Amino acid sequence: QFHLVESGGGLVQPGGSLRLSCVSSEFGLDSTVVGWFRQAPGKEREGVACASVNGLSSHYGDSVYGRFSISRNNAKTTVWLQMNDLKPEDTATYYCATDTGRHLTCTLMLSDYDHWGQGTQVTVSS
Repeated sequence: QFHLVESGGGLVQPGGSLRLSCVSSEFGLDSTVVGWFRQAPGKEREGVACASVNGLSSHYGDSVYGRFSISRNNAKTTVWLQMNDLKPEDTATYYCATDTGRHLTCTLMLSDYDHWGQGTQVTVSS
């Protein structure tokens, strides 16, 4: 059972950067696909980025492509989401999640993910 904890959210001005972290308190993240999702008030949860177990395959949502980057540390205990050039429309609660059914590929489909963290709030405002 994965117990995921996100951190790193906060208030940032437009154009700024944040790095979110996702760790698992029960099992390491070295054997599972990890994805980042976000949900803004009144909107559906959407996929932001995902990375395969070996990190060689990743996908990004159209709205964040070129600005966000997902990565793992060498021990694969932490998955980060580096967010650059943040925009007000990036304001949302960000969640990490695991897809234990895949290893070499990943998707941004919510239904593929089986464990979720509680989320961390990101607010982009001047």
